[in-house]
Amino acid sequence: MRLPSTPNLRVESSLKIWPALLLLILLLSSLVLAAGPYSVPDQERPQLAIEKIMAGQDFIGTPPSSPVWAADGKTLYFRWKKPGEKTTEIYAVSLANPVPVKITRDKVLENPPVGGAGRFRGFFGFGRFGSSWQWDKNRQRLLVNQNGDIFLHHLATRKTEQLTATDQAESSLGFTFDQKKIYYQSGDNLFVMSLTDRSLRQLTSFTRDKQPEPPKPTDIQKWYEDQQRALFKDIFRMGFEGFGRGGGGADLLPPLSQSTSRRKPFLLTENQRLVTAEPSPDEKHVLFMIMETVASARNTIVPNYVTRSGYTETINSHTKAAENPQLTRLGIMNTENGQVRWVDYGQGERQVNPRQWLWSPDGKKCLLAAESEDRKDAWLFLLDLASGQTTVLENVHDEAWVGPLGLTSIFWWPDSRHVSYISEQNGYSHLYWLAVDSKEKKMLTEGKYEVTQAELSRDGQKVYLVSSEVHPGERHFYVLDVKTGKKTRLTSLTGMNEFYLSPDESAVAIIHSYSTVPPELYLQPLAPVSRPKQVTLSTTEEFRAYPWYDPEIITFKARDGVEVYARLFRPDSPHPNRPAVIFIHGAGYLQNADRGWSTYEREFMFHNLLRDSGYFVLDVDYRGSSGYGRDFRTGIYRHMGGKDLDDVVDGAKFLVEKYQVNPRAIGCYGGSYGGFLTLMAMFTTDTFQAGAALRPVTDWAHYHPNYTVDILNLPQTDPEAYKQSSPIYFAEGLKGALLICHGMVDTNVHFQDTVRLVQRLIELGKENWEVAIYPAEDHTFRHTSSWVDEYRRIFKLFETHLKK
Repeated sequence: MRLPSTPNLRVESSLKIWPALLLLILLLSSLVLAAGPYSVPDQERPQLAIEKIMAGQDFIGTPPSSPVWAADGKTLYFRWKKPGEKTTEIYAVSLANPVPVKITRDKVLENPPVGGAGRFRGFFGFGRFGSSWQWDKNRQRLLVNQNGDIFLHHLATRKTEQLTATDQAESSLGFTFDQKKIYYQSGDNLFVMSLTDRSLRQLTSFTRDKQPEPPKPTDIQKWYEDQQRALFKDIFRMGFEGFGRGGGGADLLPPLSQSTSRRKPFLLTENQRLVTAEPSPDEKHVLFMIMETVASARNTIVPNYVTRSGYTETINSHTKAAENPQLTRLGIMNTENGQVRWVDYGQGERQVNPRQWLWSPDGKKCLLAAESEDRKDAWLFLLDLASGQTTVLENVHDEAWVGPLGLTSIFWWPDSRHVSYISEQNGYSHLYWLAVDSKEKKMLTEGKYEVTQAELSRDGQKVYLVSSEVHPGERHFYVLDVKTGKKTRLTSLTGMNEFYLSPDESAVAIIHSYSTVPPELYLQPLAPVSRPKQVTLSTTEEFRAYPWYDPEIITFKARDGVEVYARLFRPDSPHPNRPAVIFIHGAGYLQNADRGWSTYEREFMFHNLLRDSGYFVLDVDYRGSSGYGRDFRTGIYRHMGGKDLDDVVDGAKFLVEKYQVNPRAIGCYGGSYGGFLTLMAMFTTDTFQAGAALRPVTDWAHYHPNYTVDILNLPQTDPEAYKQSSPIYFAEGLKGALLICHGMVDTNVHFQDTVRLVQRLIELGKENWEVAIYPAEDHTFRHTSSWVDEYRRIFKLFETHLKK
């Protein structure tokens, strides 16, 4: 158990202090830890209030974000709203001086941001600073896109020159393979600019102007032309091109361009959008991606009643599950003649969507990752630019669906003959090595844990990994020596960690959190025995004053024998009725029973309030949650509200059997997917006496296709999967007390879901339910007053029905 008032206790223990004092501190600490923070006498304990905890970060504090290393490899920039400050600012810090210093943007340009090792583009959220950028291979020139114009910054001279100043915003910029030019997209076309003479060349010929078809002559007009041809043979033989040019003749000037012909234009239709384009290393081809909107797909319109104008306005939202709103196509344009070839995936009529492409270090090969529209397959292809044909290097197939870790973190090795990637094909996500020519494959990591990120070192000899090898609820940083196979753990902070490797690989920045401690920034030299230094303290004094309960990470056996992880909050003084509440997290594919600060920070604090009020609280990572491998993830295939709901019900049974919770005093609540499961729990089981369904999905056929089709296929082809997974079909089973809360401007789970369920409950004659609507709220509430109102109602629901 760890006290929030000493979040850097592990770091400070490494300081040199007098032995006697150290012994005293350790003795006192052990006494405090043994007693636990919840052992404070009731009369001295700060009292939690819904009004306080629902203020979110105004009460907790704002954690640091967007860390990015600078070019010197020693300085780290990050965004932070320091306690007591009103705005978020940019700060700089280093290992030598771990005290955050506020810094201006002018100073940032003197030592520009780089990113992680091997990463040259300004992603990982760095664009939040207002610019996007890319370094050249030697990290001496920085290409910046700011406000749609392009700038080139020279690190050696610290001078910046503006390369474009146009009304049309530029995008998709980068250095060409030879580093002598830059490319960028302007409008619907890709351009290359020489960095030697600033000459500009257009590489593509996309157009939206349809060329008029030449008019067909009428029969009468054709008769006259035939007569002319018969009468004036010499003129027809020489041609008519010279007429009307003031005497004609050759151009007075010599040819100034090496190109004597124009590319064939490629017409973009009204429903097509150029997403991105990039020249091949030899600049003979351009690889481009087009997004095509399906004209028949119909988006849901969300009404907004509380508006600035006073009139009801509408918001365009996503389609329903049965409709695919857009298709993605990958094409190759010849930069000389404009000829376009569409990439052939070798899958016949099956719809395949490209995800990314990567050029080999020698510039001679192109790796292409793609996935099927039905989510059953993901591929790694070798793409031939001249023909558009592909060769399969890897095919990950899943009878359920290929998940986010199915094929990811793809990179080339320096020899341009081998690639690596993370795949879930053996049941857990692990790192693989593949020979491009022979297709020989081997696993570089193995075990019942997940590798979630992988990045090649600058020298090409090692791979940096993030994995859950220590515990499913922790993430640590490792380095893998590929030659020896030795994997070394580099970090030790217990909890959840995000890692940002310095450009020279000498240090790592860590956004670290623990169950009771919100995220803070740490810096650590990159060595196994190194101790991290805490950089920020972001929480407010008021937040730290409360002795937050450190929930136990427990496991219980589900009815099919699968081990399920959960967070358990046990009250010091249970209410005489021994009530319990089960929290059901949202998103489905999300992990919440971990050792880090909860994604649901308001709910974590609410669980402390419930615990203070005598409730047991169980926070279950049910089937379908992330962090536990492929089989756990796909356990809900074709039946949401099946094994996931079984896990929730079995969690309640576990509380009854082990902690003597009253089986007639158990409630549940959750939002989004958690709201959906709450409805299924209230409609199809007798386990729960009260439930609060927040912004719930009530009919999966009406939800977003990008999420739902993965798990339930298409409603028109698999209607049974949708029917057995949708609460609206089971509403007649409602027995306990039900509270439904929903924002009316929800563009994710539409308010229509709740409206349709309400009509169903009315028609069924059900009485033990109520609805709270929030006219100004989207899926995630923005206003503290709405949070307060919602959780007052939830608390009242449980107090009324679980403490009888």
